[in-house]
Amino acid sequence: MAARSDVLELAVLGLLHEAPMHGYELRKRLTTVLGPFRALSYGTLYPSLRRLAERGWISGSGGDEPDLARPASRRARVVYRLTPAGEERFAALVRDAGPASWEDESFDVRLAFFSRTAAEVRIRILEGRRSRLEERLEQVSGALSRSRERADHYTLALHRHGLESVQREVRWLNELISAERSRRTPPTPPRAPGSQQAPEHDPDQPDTP
Repeated sequence: MAARSDVLELAVLGLLHEAPMHGYELRKRLTTVLGPFRALSYGTLYPSLRRLAERGWISGSGGDEPDLARPASRRARVVYRLTPAGEERFAALVRDAGPASWEDESFDVRLAFFSRTAAEVRIRILEGRRSRLEERLEQVSGALSRSRERADHYTLALHRHGLESVQREVRWLNELISAERSRRTPPTPPRAPGSQQAPEHDPDQPDTP
């Protein structure tokens, strides 16, 4: 399972790959990428930025590290940007299609950077996620069958809700996978204007000398 720090690393590098930004803007963008239900405090963000800087993947300019005890209006705004080593690290992360990329903790973040992920990697991640959910679907269906007689109305409703949620995501993944595969099929190139299609050769007719 992907650690929260690994997911945050990918999200930070991915956003800085788009453009340099200061901590406040970066935190707002991370909330969008990570989702509103994953609260991200400055106490989590800035230590992560320091670790990335120590590894040489990002750099900051424009002031010292913000003093979180000072009012926001007086904090120095450091602008963070990706270094060449950080670009290489981000490229390596988006090439990875291992099981960690399918998990609940990291899948949404990987999907957010699909535009910078190779097509074959995208398909492997989507198929891996679908396989994981199909396993979960079997587990939820089994739990619902076993508890149908002894569970109360609310417990059954909760199990049905979980089952329907997984089924919806599997259908959504099927649509994404189909779209990815259709994009990989090369279209038939159009004929040049004025060109004529070569007539088919009739094997029963002799060739004209």
